[in-house]
Amino acid sequence: MAVSMRDLDPAFQGAGQKAGIEVWRIESFRPVLAPKSSHGKFFTGDSYIVLKTTALKTGALRHDIHYWLGKDTSQDEAGTAAVKTVELDAALGGHAVQYREIQGNETEKFLSYFKPCIIPQEGRVASGFNHVEAEEHKTCLFACRGKHVVHVKEVPVARTYLNHDDIFILDTKSKIFQFNGSNAIIQERAKALEVVQYIKDTYHDGKCEVATVEDGRLMADAESGEFWGFFGGFAPLPRKTVCDEEKTNHSDIAKLFCVEKGQANQVKGDELKQEMFDSYHCYILDCGFEVFVWMGRNTSLDNRKSASRAAEEMIRLSERSKSQIIRVIEGFETVAFRSKFESWTQKTNSTLSNNGRGRVAALLQRQGVNVSGLLKASPPKEEPQAHIDCRGNLQVWRVDGQEKILLEAADQSKFYSGDCYIFHYSYPGEYKEEVLIGTWCGAQSVEEERSSAVYMAIKMVEAMKFVPAQARIYQGKEPIQFFVIMQSFIVFKGGLSNGYKKHIAEKEIQDDTYNENGLALFRIQGFGPENMQAIQVDPVASSLNSSYWYILHNGSSVFTWSGNLAASFDQELVERQLDVIKPNLQTRAQREGSESEQFWELLGGKSDYPSQKPTSEPENDPHLFACAFTKGNLKVTEIYNFTQDDLMTEDIFVIDCHSEIFVWVGQEVQPYNKLQALFIGEKFIEQDFLLENLSNEAPIYVIMEGNEPLFFTRFFASWDSSKAYLHGNSFERKLKIVKNGSTPVVNKPRRRSPASYGGRTSVPEKSHQRSKSMSFSPERVRVRGRSPAFNALAAAFENPSARNLSTPPSLMRKTYPRSLTPPDAAKLAPKSSAIALPSAIFEQVKPQPREPLIPSSIKVSRKTAKSPFPKSNIKDNVIEKQNSMSIQIASLTIHEDTKEGVEDEESFPIYPYERLKTTSMDPIADIDVTRRETYLSAKEFKEKFGMSKEAFYELPKWKQNKFKMAAELF
Repeated sequence: MAVSMRDLDPAFQGAGQKAGIEVWRIESFRPVLAPKSSHGKFFTGDSYIVLKTTALKTGALRHDIHYWLGKDTSQDEAGTAAVKTVELDAALGGHAVQYREIQGNETEKFLSYFKPCIIPQEGRVASGFNHVEAEEHKTCLFACRGKHVVHVKEVPVARTYLNHDDIFILDTKSKIFQFNGSNAIIQERAKALEVVQYIKDTYHDGKCEVATVEDGRLMADAESGEFWGFFGGFAPLPRKTVCDEEKTNHSDIAKLFCVEKGQANQVKGDELKQEMFDSYHCYILDCGFEVFVWMGRNTSLDNRKSASRAAEEMIRLSERSKSQIIRVIEGFETVAFRSKFESWTQKTNSTLSNNGRGRVAALLQRQGVNVSGLLKASPPKEEPQAHIDCRGNLQVWRVDGQEKILLEAADQSKFYSGDCYIFHYSYPGEYKEEVLIGTWCGAQSVEEERSSAVYMAIKMVEAMKFVPAQARIYQGKEPIQFFVIMQSFIVFKGGLSNGYKKHIAEKEIQDDTYNENGLALFRIQGFGPENMQAIQVDPVASSLNSSYWYILHNGSSVFTWSGNLAASFDQELVERQLDVIKPNLQTRAQREGSESEQFWELLGGKSDYPSQKPTSEPENDPHLFACAFTKGNLKVTEIYNFTQDDLMTEDIFVIDCHSEIFVWVGQEVQPYNKLQALFIGEKFIEQDFLLENLSNEAPIYVIMEGNEPLFFTRFFASWDSSKAYLHGNSFERKLKIVKNGSTPVVNKPRRRSPASYGGRTSVPEKSHQRSKSMSFSPERVRVRGRSPAFNALAAAFENPSARNLSTPPSLMRKTYPRSLTPPDAAKLAPKSSAIALPSAIFEQVKPQPREPLIPSSIKVSRKTAKSPFPKSNIKDNVIEKQNSMSIQIASLTIHEDTKEGVEDEESFPIYPYERLKTTSMDPIADIDVTRRETYLSAKEFKEKFGMSKEAFYELPKWKQNKFKMAAELF
């Protein structure tokens, strides 16, 4: 679309450069920018243009343009608003969606900009007649409709306008009455109370009484009598009838018209197809109440204005003044428009969009307008944030048919792609312990075990009175929260369950279950020690990728392969995963492009492989939907510009951010529907309401009201946790707020202190905050490095054949039998009885509890080695054992966020180099063979390594190993 300076109204210069709302009022057929103080104040005799600018996660700006027409506005002003809207779109680059808003029939998106409501005032600008300025308060009656946003319409103060279906607000000088029709639902009554609060604050300075009157209670109380007194006393209400002005024409047959030279000619064809549209023309799609104007990207500004006039004329001649007109640009069609077609391939051209905005920016810059925000570059890619505490307690079960088998602590992060698992994770929240129960289904798992895993997980949640959050996760679609919970996560090929073995037998498929002595290839990925994965892939060259590191082994032969595009600090992840997959074996490093013959032979020869990482599902801007689920049918309504107050306790809501689906369930939802929450999430994905090609395996979370985790509340601009402790239905809760003037004080638990959790010593607040953010930097990769003495103690709880004893176990958790809560959970969390699980849900065999390990943030002097664990927090039957272990551990000096420290020479005897090297003819027997250099004297150490021990241990681990290999000490 060609744009010239004469096409752009000066009032629109610099518009839409930052997120927010801008409003123009049509005065003397010109748009005049309205001050922010008047936003939301509309007059019935005026026409307005409203621009909503939204900053997206991609860094781009999305624009929605609305032109609002008051019931008394003139035809000329209405036409001016329609034409100027097209000009504003051109000023923004030519891809904004444009809506026609009629007073009393506004779209929910438009009303969401001015919550809780808009109440137009009589009057117009000075060019007509002055705004009405009432000297005394006038008694008014407002009819309110809407469950999610409120449509407010002023009606005469007469009994004949009352009915049983709507909510009515009577605004008098000293008191505001809300009359609830007997057929009005609770959610509508609650939303109307927001209008009452608005009227109270706007027209009474917050100083007036509020009363509610229930339809059908006659003269039961004084407030009812006072209300009916304004209508001449009580009398039965008439049944509601639909007025002619409320009738809308909803046609099931859509008609397509092509606009040429201002004339709309119907396009022939039995079915609507995308191929009917031409980029050089404008079209009108008449769907009855909704009328769409489609504008080709190669059309001129005059053609677009002409098409808009033709659509206005079409609804005027057909006497459909209340119809909505929505104008869309090719490549930026709305979901509502695309849903009218059996299939529609969205061809958004971002280059075209940026070029259009670039041309407009250049034109405006010539006039001296600041256009710094008009073109937005994509923000730098950020590491995903988990928004979950990584210091919690984890238990994992493997599903075998209708049973679940509890895994040992050392195996609870080792999964098989042919199996399904259930995990229970409890961690410290802001005010209480939070719990997440989830299922993980391998890519090769059978459907029967997937269903069994989900069923058992739901029963666990139900047994805990729906307090925990629930997650459904599939292999390959794991969210960051899952990886943080598992920390060092490994997926082996094959499966151990009887269901998997039976399946491969029936299909006559070769069982490729992992064999630690056979040929296997693992892809290493992750962001740091608290989030690293080893995924077994087919041992062929095509499984390689230049952006990853790999571990290849066949019996005693172990190779590490690094792609040319792989990050250098990922080598630390490889080292740590080798400790688990192939300990105590020396590895041969392979660099892409310089591999050995033996390496390629193991992979069956060279072949092509990709170089770029496969793109994961991006997290899009969240959309909130209210759900109605009846008889297996799911209907949704999108809530625009949502806040926490839009979540109503009687309903189920879904947040869709494309990469994940969150199902929020209110406290007042029926128990049966609570059990259906996960199925509602699956149904939502299946129906794909936003037409965004949702993956059927996208993670689904079920969140219960009052137990919202941080990874859910992050979608809201602000979140008030105290609202979780309000009781009653939506109407009762908001009535208390309206009458009290603020949120009532509730008995909520105190904020958690950083005291001991899960049998671990307290962690400073700064460390606690960092663990939540889960940020990763190269300086943190050796946080878990420990001395040999420390590892000797930890070895009692891990695999004694650990390859690199300088790397401690990746799982630093204490497991608890049956209750799954730390010993002091009752002190930290209210309603602990609701969290305790019945013994029938869990295994009768108690898992072996792990001894607590001192956190790396605590430094204890060797001279004053005392147990860091308070006696009051330790069970009597293990006090002696834990104290004994704690004294030994506390005697070590451990620093967090530093490289592995220098060992205390007094702790190790000194031996000559000739007896320590790997080729020695007279080797020392009882030494740690992985730390041979530690037994060297300071003088001999400097001779062999050319540096002091302090400097050596400042090096990254891979470089230390390189020096040790050269000195024959590795």
